Amino acid sequence: MKSYVCVLRKFCSFICLLLIYDHNSLEIPFHYVQNFNGRTDTVFCGVFDGHGPHGHIVARKVRDTLPSKLRDLIYDDYGESPISNSDGSILEETLSPYADAEDKSPMSGQKQEHREFFCTMKDSFRKAFKVTDKELKLHRTIDSICSGSTAVTLIKQGHDLIIGNLGDSRAVLGTRDQNGRLVAHQLTVDLKPDHPREARRIKRCNGRVFAHQDEPDVARLWLPNCNSPGLAMARAFGDFCLKDFGLICVPEVSYRQITEKDEFIVLATDGVWDVLTNQEVVDVIASCSDHSFAARSVVDLANQAWRFKYPTSKTDDCATICLFLNKDDSAGGLPRSSVTSKAIGSSQRAPARSRKLRLSSKRVIPEDVEDGSDSNISGDERSFESFTRLNTLLALPKFGDTSPTKK
Repeated sequence: MKSYVCVLRKFCSFICLLLIYDHNSLEIPFHYVQNFNGRTDTVFCGVFDGHGPHGHIVARKVRDTLPSKLRDLIYDDYGESPISNSDGSILEETLSPYADAEDKSPMSGQKQEHREFFCTMKDSFRKAFKVTDKELKLHRTIDSICSGSTAVTLIKQGHDLIIGNLGDSRAVLGTRDQNGRLVAHQLTVDLKPDHPREARRIKRCNGRVFAHQDEPDVARLWLPNCNSPGLAMARAFGDFCLKDFGLICVPEVSYRQITEKDEFIVLATDGVWDVLTNQEVVDVIASCSDHSFAARSVVDLANQAWRFKYPTSKTDDCATICLFLNKDDSAGGLPRSSVTSKAIGSSQRAPARSRKLRLSSKRVIPEDVEDGSDSNISGDERSFESFTRLNTLLALPKFGDTSPTKK
């Protein structure tokens, strides 16, 4: 295994650490910006997980363009949001036609100033994601028809935290409960096709959601009349072959006010959460006396868990960023350190997302998701035994009869 370590020391309210096991696929770019939007108390951070034949290119493009677009949209030259009406409501042109009604509702249970901040930031996130996706579609040299990227991003401005999530990466907060125990609090929802809300939208758009019988716990998004591409998420940049059939690029945006009980935030790709629970990740980070080893410890444990739980499966790409909250921003901030490692294994550990599954010649049995069905929002471990987990199958083997089975 070769490691490439780069340490950057800057003043900010975070310590940022990254460790990637990407097997040379380079599909998980990350981005960190301090003094975001010209404010010394504001930082931006994001992880972008590519999938499909050109996923690494899509993820890099999103990483390079989204932060600047988001920054430009937060304030115009007059210090006001350029995408909000005078009453703070969202301009209609910034909304996806497939956005859910609840996404348009204002934040409840917060003070007025927090609601106003949230509305402005939420509008900016939506517009920035939409414009980035549109530019990606029109890009002449990037093939994003069956390739795309997820994104889990955050902006921390003082004690205000905004999370923008698209896909199945996840943000988790390590915070103290009333008994002083360090517990995990999930900040995002895994936006997968079998989530009831996502499944309803996909069905309205004539997309299909079902799991292959040899991979029963991984629901995927399929074209109406073709068993392709089999996307394992319901929202993403790119993947334009599915954009008319329920896949959207509208981020789920949430707000939290950071308190003295909150200690750190973890941003990680699904490769980590597929084998580790939220609490396991928080416990691993808490056990590190040296914060510089936190991200490394999480990804090392995830890598071990993959080999132990799924010995016949190849390890998925894993990326983890640990953001340690500074309790005293007035003290000049903490140094920022970034650690990057590319694990280059044996020939038996090829890039997980660039391979196709070796499926047996069995008939596809669609498993329709009812509107009121339960969904594992917490994103606990997926059981797929001998399968190599992919975010995109591209196509299932051709069978004699691949039509959906009616229930």
